Amino acid sequence: MPHGLTSYEAQQRLTQYGYNELTEVSKTTPLKILLRQIRSNFIIYMLAVTVGISFFVGKSVTAYTILAVIISVILVGFIQEYKAEESINSLRKMLMPVSIVFRDNKKTELPSREIVPDDVLILGNGEKIPADCELIETYELRVNESALTGESKEIKKSMVIQDIPITDENKVFMGTFIVNGRCLARVTHTGMNTSFGKIAHLISTAEKELPLQEKINDIAKYMVAVATITSIVTGLIMVYRAPLLDSETIIEILILVIALAVSAFPEGFPVVLATTLALGAKRMSEKNAIVNRMSIIETLGEVTVICSDKTGTITRGEMTVKFIFTGNALYEVSGSGYVAHGNITLDGKAIDLEKEKGIYKMIKAGILCNNSEIERTGEDNEYRGMGSPTETSLLILGAKTGLFSESFDYRRINEYTFNSDRKMMSILYYQNGKRIVYAKGAPEIILEKCNQTYDNGNIKTLSKEDISKIADLQREMAKSAFRTLALCYKEVEGVDENYEEDEFVFLGIVAMEDSPREEVSKAIKTAMRAGINVYMITGDSRETALSIAKQIGLDTSDRVLDGQEIDQLSDKELEVKVREVNLFARVKPEHKIRLVRIFKELGETVAMTGDGVNDAPALKEAHVGIAMGKNGTDVSRSSADLILKDDNFATIVSAITEGRTVFNNIRKFVTYQLSCNLAEILTLLVGVIVAPIFGWYTPLLVSIQILFMNLVTDNLPALTLGLNPTSIDIMEEKPRNTENILNKELIKLLITTASFMAVSVLSAYYVSHNVLGLSTDVSRTTALLTFILIEISTAFSFRSFRKFTLNRSPLVNKHLVIASLASMLFTILIIYTPLNVIFETVHIGPLEWTIAIIFNLIMMFFNDITKIINLKNESYLADTR
Repeated sequence: MPHGLTSYEAQQRLTQYGYNELTEVSKTTPLKILLRQIRSNFIIYMLAVTVGISFFVGKSVTAYTILAVIISVILVGFIQEYKAEESINSLRKMLMPVSIVFRDNKKTELPSREIVPDDVLILGNGEKIPADCELIETYELRVNESALTGESKEIKKSMVIQDIPITDENKVFMGTFIVNGRCLARVTHTGMNTSFGKIAHLISTAEKELPLQEKINDIAKYMVAVATITSIVTGLIMVYRAPLLDSETIIEILILVIALAVSAFPEGFPVVLATTLALGAKRMSEKNAIVNRMSIIETLGEVTVICSDKTGTITRGEMTVKFIFTGNALYEVSGSGYVAHGNITLDGKAIDLEKEKGIYKMIKAGILCNNSEIERTGEDNEYRGMGSPTETSLLILGAKTGLFSESFDYRRINEYTFNSDRKMMSILYYQNGKRIVYAKGAPEIILEKCNQTYDNGNIKTLSKEDISKIADLQREMAKSAFRTLALCYKEVEGVDENYEEDEFVFLGIVAMEDSPREEVSKAIKTAMRAGINVYMITGDSRETALSIAKQIGLDTSDRVLDGQEIDQLSDKELEVKVREVNLFARVKPEHKIRLVRIFKELGETVAMTGDGVNDAPALKEAHVGIAMGKNGTDVSRSSADLILKDDNFATIVSAITEGRTVFNNIRKFVTYQLSCNLAEILTLLVGVIVAPIFGWYTPLLVSIQILFMNLVTDNLPALTLGLNPTSIDIMEEKPRNTENILNKELIKLLITTASFMAVSVLSAYYVSHNVLGLSTDVSRTTALLTFILIEISTAFSFRSFRKFTLNRSPLVNKHLVIASLASMLFTILIIYTPLNVIFETVHIGPLEWTIAIIFNLIMMFFNDITKIINLKNESYLADTR
């Protein structure tokens, strides 16, 4: 075993060479975020023009006020986007890969960024190569170098041989990945000094817009068109009706038109979208679901089918050997998990390992035919596994009897690695002049390779009766949800490293328990209530699959479809079968990708789990590819959209819940902000049109008041609607049946809401000015207050498209409460402090507040009446999930 570097040597090299990471070509810095707020915000340019005009005509107070608005818009956008970027960066850190390295004469797991030159790595099937390396040992090693060459063919690699020149065949490179076998490798180059690092500066991928961003931008374009047309129409009407059309009047009208256009532009959309998505991703990470691609958050809310692996996802993934069958006897093993406490008993009596040669030979084979490791984590014989849970269970079995890999002085010569097609592995050892092969794998595969059996020291011919008895035992074990594994060995002649995997001596079978997770049953019920069909897919036997399905409450009606049956069905026949069967056994990776395609043909939105190299195509094909964070391969994780830190099925359901929440929140803030923007347009436009009828000679609101509302009472509540917590009944609904943010029903809702908001504000002004005879300034201030109160109460109403405003506690969304209080505080400041000179408001008394509150209550009543009417509409129910 290589000694590896010492910690001191590693630290010296880390200081010399730096971290093993690629320098980002286009790193997002705070300055870039700040500049982006200016470059990408058309409103800033419009307001800047207004500032210039105001200074030019001597309206310095107006100019400075609008300048303050510009700074506020930039700061709000910067703060929100910076927080979103920080959240995304924290998620990236969670996805940082780890590697197994020899340090201080032992194996250790550490972040790949801490690898240094001369480190010795252990690399296995499905792992991404973390640095450029020379190969010390190789076992059937094949590598995909498409990341460097663009060609996806598998390249065979071999170890460095002394005195023979080193070529690329003896090297592996950063960014490539192992598709078969394993190796020991010495690091030669890290970070930007690797082959991949040298071309990294040439690679600059432009950030692609998310589908949600595209939809948001499409909505914004329509709103910009509406705002531009209505603002111009309003301005033309004002020009036409102006009693004196001098330069000052034209300038005032121009500033008002620009302010109106600005207020109608949904400039907060990108910021709120980024914040909402980042918060959703953060909440998912807190529930052990790491988002690999932000676009998947939207898709999660649409999922109608979950195809889940059994082992480690539905079950705990902590294998425990419970039974050993060898020499026609069945032994029981006590203990559970990765704690090395337990006894091996026969007929209730503890065995003497020295007398039980068959058991000793089984344990020895399990330890030697093994690529995993265990390390003690503390007292009480508790261990942590590094590698496969199946192999770890064999090492824990050995630990219970005091046997470890160090107990055997064997030299490893060669290995034929496990993969999903072979369903077995074997390792050739040399010891005391003998060459011995140990193998393990699926019982039916191993039995085909054996012609003899070991019976407590005696080797006998493996008869048909023996095979039949073993097969019967395997089926019985499978019915009780035990996973079975067969072990065998043979001695080989000669000195060749290669050998045939046949004519083995059968040692026996171990039966391992991997009990279902307690939370899975509840998660499946939640998914089914939410209209999501759950399918369990496993490589295990039919009997094991059925047993686990019954334990977790998956209604299968005892129907199972296995891999062979899938192969015999046409696509049309399989489409029919998947409507009848939700349990698949003896499934291979190629079956997974076929099932995904069948579900997609049926119009389903599919989430598929996977952990192996060969699962990558199915994960890419699925709408939502889900990889395992603990026991998955690097290849599956890089192909996935979502990574489960805890490998838990219940986490998938939690992620779908969060996906639905995020999309609902986006709909709420979009509908709310457009309602407010449209209401402001309608109020000014209608006000200008009806002004001669009611004797209104000035606009209902002036430019600075419109800008104030846009910044304080439009954007602040909209931001917080994107932060709404998950509704308790969100998983009681079926998956949404549309991809649009704004559908027909929501468009109708926002138009009616905006119209009634405008009518309420116009009515408040009419009552103040025409009925009560209050001055224009008082009436305008009353109208402004009414507008602000109505927008705040509408924000509370839009927390749910279905529930009544007062049926939900205001504290459900504390962010909205704080934003509303802040809006009211700013409103009071511009009315009752010297700021009223700038914002052209005046002090108002209880009468004016009463008018504003009455129209606000009417608006609240209208919002709830709208919900009552809409709840009777099936189309509305379908489109507001």
